[in-house]
Amino acid sequence: MKSPVTILMLALASGIIAAPAVGPLSLGAVVDIPAVNTHPPRGTEPGAAPTLVNSATTGLTTHGPYSGTPTTTGAEQATATLEATIAAQPNPMATYYNTNGKLTQPQPMPYMPAGGVGTNGTLPVYMVQSDYDYESVALGVHQEYIELDLFHYGLELFSEQDFLEAGLTAEDRNLIEYMAVQEAGHATLLSNMLGETAPKQCTYDYPFKTVREFLDFNAKLTRWGESGNWGFLSHLDSKEVATLIVQAEAIEARQQAIFRQLLGLHPMPIWFAPGIPQSWHWTLLSQYISSCPENNTRVVWQNFPNLHVVNQPNVNRFIANTTNNWETVGNRTGDPSDSNIAENQSCVHQNTTGYNCGPAISRDRNDPVSFPGRQVNLTWDDPGRAVGPNNSYVTSTTARQPAFVAWLSQLNLTYTPLTVTGSNSGFTYQPANEVFETDPALNGTIFIALTDEAIDATPFNLTMINPHVRALGLYQSG
Repeated sequence: MKSPVTILMLALASGIIAAPAVGPLSLGAVVDIPAVNTHPPRGTEPGAAPTLVNSATTGLTTHGPYSGTPTTTGAEQATATLEATIAAQPNPMATYYNTNGKLTQPQPMPYMPAGGVGTNGTLPVYMVQSDYDYESVALGVHQEYIELDLFHYGLELFSEQDFLEAGLTAEDRNLIEYMAVQEAGHATLLSNMLGETAPKQCTYDYPFKTVREFLDFNAKLTRWGESGNWGFLSHLDSKEVATLIVQAEAIEARQQAIFRQLLGLHPMPIWFAPGIPQSWHWTLLSQYISSCPENNTRVVWQNFPNLHVVNQPNVNRFIANTTNNWETVGNRTGDPSDSNIAENQSCVHQNTTGYNCGPAISRDRNDPVSFPGRQVNLTWDDPGRAVGPNNSYVTSTTARQPAFVAWLSQLNLTYTPLTVTGSNSGFTYQPANEVFETDPALNGTIFIALTDEAIDATPFNLTMINPHVRALGLYQSG
């Protein structure tokens, strides 16, 4: 039986709050809304939602580096590899051009133009359709699982008081907790499209020691997680799978912006989000996976040697360009900047506009985190290092001696010459290129790679650069 309920509607950021009201109130208009008692269907009830592959709110894994002996070594491989590289070839659609905006083919139905994929009435099947699909989505599952664990772990490791001292409240902790819950849904979606052999939750080894470093690491990890999925989506054989992952990626992009806001950085200092090859994604991610279940699916992607930025800008300094060498908490490419610096050098509690980096919707910096023309000092590892889950993957490269630094922040690659100063060291200068007029090509968290050639690779065929990559890293430009 429906019964009128008198409520006061308060539009808040967290939702709609209903409060009993008996007369006019100053906070808002009184509205009568009919209502019934209801609940979502569960279990065997008709319309019940699928179960999650992992708990959304519990189930923290163990943490720390792997200390055992690997039982398997190297990436997953097929029985044969056809070529060392894939040659470039002409695109058969390169000559299509619509000169006047008029339809050139009969319409398949009213209000629909000819063309498109999956528009001919074929019923969708939301499952991977090739080895490429499977390995790409399996990589995505690993990303969702580490985010699920990471967000929970930071809240478990640091107290409410720790967050308050970093300028964050219980509501901010609740936001991070909700993002963890989102990851349980993402992991479930991707796992269901792989089937029973989908990767399972692993254990992880995180680098942070403070709330600021936790947020910094999250901002970096969600950058390569988002970019990793953007990189393969348009190449999937299953467009149905791509459609669903896009809907998850829209949330991942919001998470990346939020962590930048919590860190006191501009939430979206770029016009376009970059996509990266799967092997770049796996190289960055696998360093933080300690061990996986014995029967976990192995991945096919390459692990490149690490590229280290010696003078990585420290986002915790109110003048980031006074950063000392090696001012990060570790030696892995995604490790956050060291937040334990002198109070008079820190931007966290600065009250001056343009120098404060406390949490905010957005922050302007009078002194940028980095700038075009800045000398960037680099070192890089040799191949052959055991990395990843159970130390069972090995870094490798097919590149010759490095000669260029490739920078990727938005659309196309930008190359600068590498000046080699030692067997595994050198420097370059941060480029000043623009994507479009007034839009610097480099901002935010940037992907950088040493290459032996400055090959022409664009967002859709960026994977073609992999045989030329000597080492891979991250650069914090803004």
